[in-house]
Amino acid sequence: MNKGKIVFFCGKMGAGKTTKSKSVANDLNAILLSEDEWLASLYPNSIKSLEDYVKYSNLIKPQLKKLVQDILSVGSNVVMDFPGNTVSQRNWFKEIYSEIDASHELIYINVSDDICLAQINKRRSQQPERSATDTVEMFHNMARYFEAPDVNEGFNVKIVGQNA
Repeated sequence: MNKGKIVFFCGKMGAGKTTKSKSVANDLNAILLSEDEWLASLYPNSIKSLEDYVKYSNLIKPQLKKLVQDILSVGSNVVMDFPGNTVSQRNWFKEIYSEIDASHELIYINVSDDICLAQINKRRSQQPERSATDTVEMFHNMARYFEAPDVNEGFNVKIVGQNA
């Protein structure tokens, strides 16, 4: 049986990863998994800082890895609205697909900081519950850790956005 394809994203906070993930999932008739939804459901009101995010994100990854591998193994596509913004985050995705020999695509949303900040501001007004974490300060804090994908990492990368 053919395995499904996993699609995941790289882009700074506010770049449009969630919006793009929904569109790609629809186009591929794929199962969409959202880290924000999983974290909010499993750990409601628990993420107040970057440290909280890292802690809880790492707690769900082992179970999600197995779930995604099972879905891919039966031939269904999976779109993961989880950040692949650092080498270590991308390595987790690589483990998922390489361990079962599934195909993948990394979509790098390459837009300016100004666009990211404008989109964060818009999101904050549309989703007031995110106002504590969707801030200019959090953007700059997260951006310090951002690492654009490098050709030497070995991913099938599709670059989208104004700076593509």
